[in-house]
Amino acid sequence: MATIHDVALRAGVSVTTVSRVLNNRGYISQKTRDKVYQTMSELNYRPNEIARSLLRKQSNVIGLIIPDVSHPFFGEMANYIEYHAYQHGFKIMLCNSHMEPSKEREYVEMLKGNRVDGIIMGSHTLEVDEYMNLHSPIVTFDRQIGTDIPFISSDNYQGGVMAAELLLAKGRRKVAHICGNLGLQMLSNRRTAGFVDKLEAHGIKPIATHETNLNVFSQEQYTELVEQLLVEHPEVDGLFVTSDLIAIHALKQMIARGRKVPEDISIIGYDDIRAASYVLPGITTIRQPVERMAELAVELIRRQIAEEEITMENILPVTLVERETT
Repeated sequence: MATIHDVALRAGVSVTTVSRVLNNRGYISQKTRDKVYQTMSELNYRPNEIARSLLRKQSNVIGLIIPDVSHPFFGEMANYIEYHAYQHGFKIMLCNSHMEPSKEREYVEMLKGNRVDGIIMGSHTLEVDEYMNLHSPIVTFDRQIGTDIPFISSDNYQGGVMAAELLLAKGRRKVAHICGNLGLQMLSNRRTAGFVDKLEAHGIKPIATHETNLNVFSQEQYTELVEQLLVEHPEVDGLFVTSDLIAIHALKQMIARGRKVPEDISIIGYDDIRAASYVLPGITTIRQPVERMAELAVELIRRQIAEEEITMENILPVTLVERETT
């Protein structure tokens, strides 16, 4: 197996020069870089990444723990995080927790064992103390777990207010709501708070609020929730759901039951995943700035590594995107 010394000898340069090329340190002419990379290819040389990370005390790997990469929102988020991480010289180690505490704990321990430079947490089933004991750069999405750990969130409360305002403007008064598990300490639950507060300010209470309770994202449960709503409250004329994926299932059920959208009922989602604009009619939704959120997550990890000043509370504005379901 070729070594760094073999590469240096054949390329006619010093071992230090090869090391600088590998670590992108110091000034090296493009001609020399090309020569070193060509020699590495000829000798089939692969640097020992573990040894290199121990030497420089940095792995250039960021761990990303999310509930489920198959969920459109988290899939898009992971895509943007990987893109922006790569721009800063980082690779991503992706973990799906499926909202299982034991699985999330195992992934946290694995990431610690692999000496990742930081962890971006998009899944939050563990107790706060387990995050506090990580002793490494960390950024959380939609959960505030301590004054010393930065978090990123869209303005969930304002998003709920926007949804209520639009339904009221459309003359909807028999309004229902489908949301996540309100028992979890998630900032995303403020969508429900903003929605309910705005309605009550106009003397209206939702005729029904249904929570999703499963630990995984279940299309079957989404369908059941909408069916239950329509059976119990056939008079419903406005629906706000805190996920576009659920909104799409709601749209499907409404059409299947002969309800015209938006003539009979208006539907508003949240996230603005790509699929929200693909279905017909297109889903009206509250857009989260997912790419900016992903970019900021990587930036906050990078700044912590560099021991630079950071902002702990990072709440980004949301946008109402009106399409055909309202």
